[in-house]
Amino acid sequence: MGLIWMLLAPVIIFYLVKSAVHNIGSGGTKDINQPVPWIIIITIFTPIAIGLMIFGYYALKGEYDHLPESSEEI
Repeated sequence: MGLIWMLLAPVIIFYLVKSAVHNIGSGGTKDINQPVPWIIIITIFTPIAIGLMIFGYYALKGEYDHLPESSEEI
């Protein structure tokens, strides 16, 4: 599963940027055609996608195979 999380993050960012390029400047007057909402969306979701990659890396390493059962194990 870790590999899937690591591969999913760049794909999400790629499709966000692809959608932004496709929708910005198409001559429309709706909010989806303006660059500011897309900049906000990409700015918010990029750190989330990076966190997904980090989560996938640790899952691939096996860091989540054994979770602590008590506070003494932390």
